[in-house]
Amino acid sequence: MQAYYDFCRGVSTLPWNSENTRKLWDKASEETLNITLGSSEGDRLLDKAIDERLKPGEDCVLIGGPPCQAYSLVGRSRNRGKADYRPEDDKRHFLYREYLRVLQKTRPAVFVMENVKGILSSRVGNRQIFQDILTDLVNPSAALAMANGTQTTYRIHSLTSTTTFTEDMDIDSIDPFDFVVHAEEHGIPQARHRVILLGVRSDISGRTQPLSPRKKISVLDAIGDLPKLRSKLTRQPDSKEAWAEVVSSHCLDLSRHAIAAGMTTLSAELLQAIPGLLVKVDSGALRIPKPPTRMETSNDLLFRLRDPALPVILNHESRGHMSEDLRRYVFAATFATIEKRSPKGHNEFSLPGLAPKHANWESGNFSDRFRVQVGNRPSTTITSHISKDGHYFIHPDAAQCRSLTVREAARLQTFPDNYFFQGNRTEQFHQVGNAVPPLLAAEIAAKVKRLLS
Repeated sequence: MQAYYDFCRGVSTLPWNSENTRKLWDKASEETLNITLGSSEGDRLLDKAIDERLKPGEDCVLIGGPPCQAYSLVGRSRNRGKADYRPEDDKRHFLYREYLRVLQKTRPAVFVMENVKGILSSRVGNRQIFQDILTDLVNPSAALAMANGTQTTYRIHSLTSTTTFTEDMDIDSIDPFDFVVHAEEHGIPQARHRVILLGVRSDISGRTQPLSPRKKISVLDAIGDLPKLRSKLTRQPDSKEAWAEVVSSHCLDLSRHAIAAGMTTLSAELLQAIPGLLVKVDSGALRIPKPPTRMETSNDLLFRLRDPALPVILNHESRGHMSEDLRRYVFAATFATIEKRSPKGHNEFSLPGLAPKHANWESGNFSDRFRVQVGNRPSTTITSHISKDGHYFIHPDAAQCRSLTVREAARLQTFPDNYFFQGNRTEQFHQVGNAVPPLLAAEIAAKVKRLLS
């Protein structure tokens, strides 16, 4: 453990300090297969790994889910823009059958399958894909036309209600939305809505209780104790002084325009942000020292995420933004402070210099182009899109005038502070955004454990 902390602190260039700990790292790496499911080589390697690690008849738990691009609302919107796109020809709709294949091969005691909420409304032809998936999951062998001996069947449980689907039920009797988990209702500081199915093999008795509701946790509950940072300037020389001058000038100019538009409260709030801008904070780094005092919170989230043994904060570095985006960020964060919501579209980004140079800006299709994570509420869904430009993930503090850092996004996903994200910043954001919140996963794992016990 000390070797890992030395690595996190930057004292060591490797996360191990002996041959024994190196072997553990190598073993963990070997357990991770980078393969393409559905390809002959990928399936061969996966089957080999399963055969090597799972004894015949041995119980296991299967966790996973098919890629979501074909089911997500964003992905489907993009597909509609393709003249020759036909859902029937999109193989991604049917990748869940690769999950079925593994399910049929391993016959786990329990499986957990996760996907985006858009899967509930996704259609291929006149068929709802979710109904097909649910029907296939209760009897994988039948779905794959593999009638080899006794067929293993499953009952599918909701994690938020008493709803259960079994092989002898009418699929139309099920409300698909009973399988949606709203993460913010279970102690996660993020409005992440995902379909999560809990499959239990039919020979195993008992059922799990739904996830317990918990008090909602806000953005600032989760990230408010992290050191304040300033953003960086791009396309012009960057320094603390230059940054403060640029953002302060935007505040002054926007304040004058707000007065002219009769928005007196907004004008005053913009002026109040200026003293905070003049405090010369840094832009962060891969490792920064912990502040001497830490903000406490009424919930136990920070107790679960902090690590007293770690003397640094990891992955807490702001990115650079262009001056015109900083103008939008400081306006949006100030607006959100007053209205307790993020401004939307061209009607509310109405002051001079706020409209982006986008041909369709006033179409209404880009109303959330710039979105503040409101401080007193759970954040919106943290996705891998955060790696792009940060416009959807603006920090609620106007005086910091920036998008979220990797560590802040990780906090909202409930990664512990000692989880050190590697690679460049884009890769770090992808690791955070593509994950299931660890504390939510832990809650589900605890229910699976109790069921199997």
